[in-house]
Amino acid sequence: MAEERKPIAETVTREIVGGIKGVGDIANALVDTVSGSLVKLIKGTGAVGTTLTSTLADVVRGAIQGTSQVGGDVGTAAKGAAVGVLRGTKEVGVQTLDTVSTTAREVVKSVSAVGGDVGAAARGAVDGIIETTAQTGGDVGAVAKATIVGVLRGTKEVGAETISAASSTASQIVKSVAAVGGDVGTAAKNAVEGAIQGAKEVGVSTEEAASAAATGALKAAGEISTAAVDQVSRAATGVISGVKVVVKEPFQKGGRS
Repeated sequence: MAEERKPIAETVTREIVGGIKGVGDIANALVDTVSGSLVKLIKGTGAVGTTLTSTLADVVRGAIQGTSQVGGDVGTAAKGAAVGVLRGTKEVGVQTLDTVSTTAREVVKSVSAVGGDVGAAARGAVDGIIETTAQTGGDVGAVAKATIVGVLRGTKEVGAETISAASSTASQIVKSVAAVGGDVGTAAKNAVEGAIQGAKEVGVSTEEAASAAATGALKAAGEISTAAVDQVSRAATGVISGVKVVVKEPFQKGGRS
């Protein structure tokens, strides 16, 4: 099975390299190649379930490898790959919260495999997923939860620090949601819920993961406005999914009022 899947990643890698060399625009080359490859593969194979997951993983891996080969920025690569996956899966009607989680996980794993910054990869994936979801009228809050679950899965699989990943991912979720005019309070709560779910799956403390996510969300809110801090504080603290969420670190109430 691994040998059958290998050509998919290699093909995407070649297309990414060719696209970037042809136009010099990494972001657009990534989005177009990933989206187009997924549409073609899914329509051609009728991929669902585990086959769809494998296809997503192969395409994302190929995109990240191609970007790495031309010396591109991993954050840009992560965002472009995430946007391409969401556009492609939506076009063929297979986009679900599971595909969102899988995308986030595979971006983290693929960037780690080429020696890139996993944190930058997670931030790029979050931004691409939130931005695309908002543009297509999707449920940003639900997607935020699915994204942080995927990031924690990928982070655990590559041996990186999951608790700090929960904090930085929640922080980026709040920033990205604010950038598209969304409800930062709802997004923060969903991020904490996702951190709790992800922590259960990867075997780390749910209390620590929840507190880290809430702290990250509040820090991000502090960079936006005092109103954002109030919204996030109300939504992302207290008892969530049966876990008492305590913000353990200080954060700055800055930004706009």
